[in-house]
Amino acid sequence: MKLMFRYIRRHLRMFLTALFFLTIETLADLLQPTFMSYIVDEGVAKQDMKRIIFYGAVMLGIAALGALGAVTRNIYASRTSQLIGKEMRMEVYEKVQTLSFENIDRLQPASIITRITNDVTQIQNFLNGCMRILMKAPITCVGAVVLIIVQTPKQLPMIAVILLISALLIWGNMKLGYPRFGILQQKLDRLNAVSREFLSSIRVVKAFRAEEREEKKFAEAAGDFAQAGVSAMRVMAVFGPLINLTVNLGIVALLWISRAGRSGEIGRLMASVNYMTQVLFSLGMVSNILNMAVRALASSARVEEVLRERPAQELPERGVGPDRIRGQVAFERVSFTYAGTSRPAVEEVSFQAEAGQTIGIIGPTGSGKSTLMDLVPRFYDAGSGRVLVDGEDVTQIDPQRLRRAIAVVPQKALLFSGTILENLRWGDQDASEEELKKAARIACADEFVSSFPEGYETDLGQGGVNLSGGQKQRLSIARALVRKPKILILDDCTSALDANTEARVLQGIRQETDRTTVLLISQRISTVMRSDRILCLEDGRVKGFGSHRELLEKCEVYRAIYESQIGGRA
Repeated sequence: MKLMFRYIRRHLRMFLTALFFLTIETLADLLQPTFMSYIVDEGVAKQDMKRIIFYGAVMLGIAALGALGAVTRNIYASRTSQLIGKEMRMEVYEKVQTLSFENIDRLQPASIITRITNDVTQIQNFLNGCMRILMKAPITCVGAVVLIIVQTPKQLPMIAVILLISALLIWGNMKLGYPRFGILQQKLDRLNAVSREFLSSIRVVKAFRAEEREEKKFAEAAGDFAQAGVSAMRVMAVFGPLINLTVNLGIVALLWISRAGRSGEIGRLMASVNYMTQVLFSLGMVSNILNMAVRALASSARVEEVLRERPAQELPERGVGPDRIRGQVAFERVSFTYAGTSRPAVEEVSFQAEAGQTIGIIGPTGSGKSTLMDLVPRFYDAGSGRVLVDGEDVTQIDPQRLRRAIAVVPQKALLFSGTILENLRWGDQDASEEELKKAARIACADEFVSSFPEGYETDLGQGGVNLSGGQKQRLSIARALVRKPKILILDDCTSALDANTEARVLQGIRQETDRTTVLLISQRISTVMRSDRILCLEDGRVKGFGSHRELLEKCEVYRAIYESQIGGRA
């Protein structure tokens, strides 16, 4: 709840303005039955047309004032809730950008998406409801009760009993509803995760004809979500009608007690019945808004968890670190273990890459190659040991300054919706068109881009779905080259290229980036064998570090990879 109050304080003036006009609307609603009773008791009963017209005109004026209040309240309530929702989403989004991969792994991307979208929507709806319903309900309820007592004082004991029973029912509704709506949001996380996994791997699903299995998985997640929804809604389904029944019994009791009343009190009786109906309506509103509050509280706790998440990495002050990074990279007895696992991904790794060198990194699947490279730009922090850039521990360098000097081409080529030119500008927003095209030529991407009718203005679908795997990889390499990095990390990013194209790409990179330190990860020995030095890993440990010839002579793991891929002995 503190989270919502914090955002309300930012827009307190608009929030209070909405409540002010809500009060006008509510008072107008409360006055209508009273003036109706005057028309009946003083006008109709006494056949006084002047009083009928006068009180009718007053009622019309009050209704117009109430309508004006309702319209203005709606405008301010909607604007305030939308602004709060926007700011909350932006803060969560900005917070996620400050988190390390370790934090995101723990929170889970699908859950973060749910919190930014559905959870914030629940809070937004509740705040809108507060300004439209929650404040109106108690004012209406209290006002109606007071006016019933004024109209028919002998109804006081009955009103007290009705309110007590209704309060108990509302409390029970909240008590049982809160945990159920929390579970409902968790099930929604799971449903989003299953949907996201299926849509991101739909080609593999179709290739293996696994639609039926994925359908069962989705059906299970959807069924769990539906069951959680039924469990939460069942609480509302039970308590809502009970509250209605309680108040309706009160109306029957009021009519029963007043059955022998004088004809001059018919108007008062009508007003009391109207006020009892307003009590029923207001209690129903309270019940509904409290159900919204239960969902909003559960969602607020989930959003607040992200905002309170403490980054796993302690960041140095902005601007700290060498003014110009030359590109020397060194690992000193580095070990790292992923959260939730007991086995180290890399262990006691030490090696050094001088500025301008090309270091090949090879090893069996799962040997820790990609993990090792994630430590250089500080996507993760080493559990022990030190990762150094130009002799400085990366934990003591401003991440913005560090990453400006590094370009990473990941295993999976990631492109964004937009034109090819816009994707290349991710490397450097200020790069000229000629610089972009030069990077594309080095990456052998210019040859296929030029064949498109729109050339570099060709629109790419989400993730570059209208390109082949090799084309996406070459554009990813070109994007990295646009940055003109001091450290270039190529993480098995030529796997979809044929041997001839791969050789041309790597040759172009060597010629154009002679002052750039290149960390080249590959499963192919033909890719790394021309590197200045080669790091051979197995089970997260260094098995050899040296030239191709040195490793063939001294490293059994490297020699086994060579013989399995090239054939025979060197």
